[in-house]
Amino acid sequence: MTTHPMPAASLSTAYASCRDLHRTHGRSYYLATRLLPAWKRRHVHALYGFTRYTDDIVDAGGDPPAPLQGAERARRLGQWAGQFYVAVDGAQPPDDPILLAVRHTIATFGLSLADFDAFFASMRMDTHVRAYADYDALLEYMQGSAAVIGTMMLPILLAPDEGPGPLPEAAVTAAREPARQLGLAFQLTNFIRDVAEDLARDRVYLPAADLERFGVRRDDLAAASASLAVRRLVAFEIERARVHYRNALPGLALLPARSRRCVRLAYAVYGGILDRVEQAGCDVLAGRAVVPRRQRAAAVARELARPA
Repeated sequence: MTTHPMPAASLSTAYASCRDLHRTHGRSYYLATRLLPAWKRRHVHALYGFTRYTDDIVDAGGDPPAPLQGAERARRLGQWAGQFYVAVDGAQPPDDPILLAVRHTIATFGLSLADFDAFFASMRMDTHVRAYADYDALLEYMQGSAAVIGTMMLPILLAPDEGPGPLPEAAVTAAREPARQLGLAFQLTNFIRDVAEDLARDRVYLPAADLERFGVRRDDLAAASASLAVRRLVAFEIERARVHYRNALPGLALLPARSRRCVRLAYAVYGGILDRVEQAGCDVLAGRAVVPRRQRAAAVARELARPA
């Protein structure tokens, strides 16, 4: 882990920009970061801000957001990716605050650029891929869109709570697959919750083989409420997501105390989305499943009450 001197004001402003993106668009994740030591928190904000901004280029453009044609999304994504690689490879700090913050985080923790390569590859898929034949095909996409987010975050979360220091190599190796699994669990939770929203963007992330298995047509996902077949499909995907959550659990014990609390809270709140979907009879078309504020607050209280 290394540090590079930067102008304090510009760097703090850059991290604040990422924090604002995180607070606005990632409420569950942002809530969980409040349990982290302040020195770690800003690095999580940087990665979230960078990935969120990139995702917004792929999904929409303009202010307010409006759908873009695939070619225009691909052009903007390519331009942004080029700016990113220039920023991390160059000697001069970038002008863009998001790039400035993520560049500093990458340098501080020695993050692998291979994870960022995979992330951009999946974002490029989103500019032209509208459906996935089976779960293996979806997993290929989620490797870059979700699994690598877990491995990007891992060095930050594994670092000592009290301040930057050497990472235990055995823990890094042992925690890598659980971190991947948690990224996949969160991503699949999003896909289950956001079926209607994704369809409005002309995307179906639930695998075509699963739709066929349960007798669901693409048009069925555009209904005002879910048919019995759609509900059965959603129940199946929920169980698949929970396998990823279970596979992520062994990684918790490898984290220092405050990182463990943070991840446990995100695990509980995001997993709670699946509970809300089930409570709605697996009807993800009639409304968006949201974990109520009081339930999120109770989850925070439980974490704070646990022994460190």
